[in-house]
Amino acid sequence: MFSLGEHHNAELAYNALVMAVAVRGGKDAIAGVIMHTDQGSEYTAGTVRAACTRLGIAQSMGRPGSALDNAVIESWHSTVEFELHRLEHFTTRTQARTRVAAWIENYNHDRRHSALGMRSPIDYELTHPAHDHEPEQAA
Repeated sequence: MFSLGEHHNAELAYNALVMAVAVRGGKDAIAGVIMHTDQGSEYTAGTVRAACTRLGIAQSMGRPGSALDNAVIESWHSTVEFELHRLEHFTTRTQARTRVAAWIENYNHDRRHSALGMRSPIDYELTHPAHDHEPEQAA
């Protein structure tokens, strides 16, 4: 799930987190989840930390200034920025939200990734046990 807002802050991160947990089936369905982020203030904020504790989510954070600690999401951000921000123009927030939702749906269901054995993220997740989330090494 995702959350869109005018500011990249703790409220935005909290809203995305709560929405993701709800979509996944609630607290019991996400037992053992680890949320890996950078050390941005939106993720270290008390509201996000408290939500993670309440939901049983372990927080993991990369080293300051090290984008390689979370290279997969850095690549994802680069792709979404190029494909949606640079190539398209939205006249309304509703239009942006609709297009972003469609893009994420396509990315998760249809795009194949070498880090996942040339499978889509959803296909990879469905073919692996719930707590086996290490991507395969590319040959």
